Amino acid sequence: MYWFYNRCKTVSMACLTVFALSCTPSPDSPDNLTATSAESAVTPEKITVALVMKTLTNPFFIEMEAGARRAEEEFNINLLVKTAAQETSIQQQIDIVERLIDDAVDAIVIAPGDSIELIPSLARAQKAGIVVVNIDNKLDDSFAQLNDMEPIPFISVDNKKSAYAVTQYLISQLDKPTNVAIIEGINEAQNSQDRRDGALQAFNESELTTVVAMESAHWKIDEAYAVAQDIFESHPDIGAIFCANDMMGLGVLEYLSKSGRSDVLVASFDALDAALKAIARGELIATVDQKPAEQGYLGVQTALKMLRHEPVDKISLIDAVVINKTTLTP
Repeated sequence: MYWFYNRCKTVSMACLTVFALSCTPSPDSPDNLTATSAESAVTPEKITVALVMKTLTNPFFIEMEAGARRAEEEFNINLLVKTAAQETSIQQQIDIVERLIDDAVDAIVIAPGDSIELIPSLARAQKAGIVVVNIDNKLDDSFAQLNDMEPIPFISVDNKKSAYAVTQYLISQLDKPTNVAIIEGINEAQNSQDRRDGALQAFNESELTTVVAMESAHWKIDEAYAVAQDIFESHPDIGAIFCANDMMGLGVLEYLSKSGRSDVLVASFDALDAALKAIARGELIATVDQKPAEQGYLGVQTALKMLRHEPVDKISLIDAVVINKTTLTP
């Protein structure tokens, strides 16, 4: 486990081979969106799509890029990949969007680190005639409307439903009343809020579990280690934890390993390779595969459709899968 703790800080841009899901919305659907900025049809060889992600220190986003790269090859477009240094580097993401506006790219596919702060810059991009597609973490609809943004498509999973499902599985492994904790991502991010709410709903519905701690570790492995240390100092009897992503889950597992605690069940979210290996070893109870490669692929595909004035769905939810030791593929 310790090797992953250090490696995640300098993870390389590995090339992955991914199967991406393609979807074709119904042209006459009332919920479809079309681009209004382009005056004429755009040919693929002229298109430049920018994929803006939170970071590459999380392998989740390396897989997302791999899916977008597959779309780049399949649709013969020019893909620019831009990332911030960390998932909390919101201002850096804003600066990236502003530069892309100056560069007059055709489309921006963004996995925003924050659901509100990126909106003014993305509104400016849209007003400059740039197509905007939202993936992974949903932008705040109300604030987008205040900034006069046109509706933009969103591609992700149902984070609340998925967190609820994996937490239910975690609870199913308990055989006595248990104090539990939730470790959240960035509080201002909608996907973090949804995962927290899904886990909280499952815990509150169970007669076996009592939530005694709920803290943010901002998606980070090292911060989750520190948060776990603080939580267990205050509540040493905690028997189960839901972490809103695998990176934080791995940080918690690292703390538990060093503390000699083998009596705490941990579930998380993302299905990173290291998390799947932890499940195989019996260290992690379960995780959620939200198929980041498909999100990257569909984000680029959706941008291309909008540039061609083809209808796209307002919301495209990919089916997430709960993975545990029983369902883990060898």
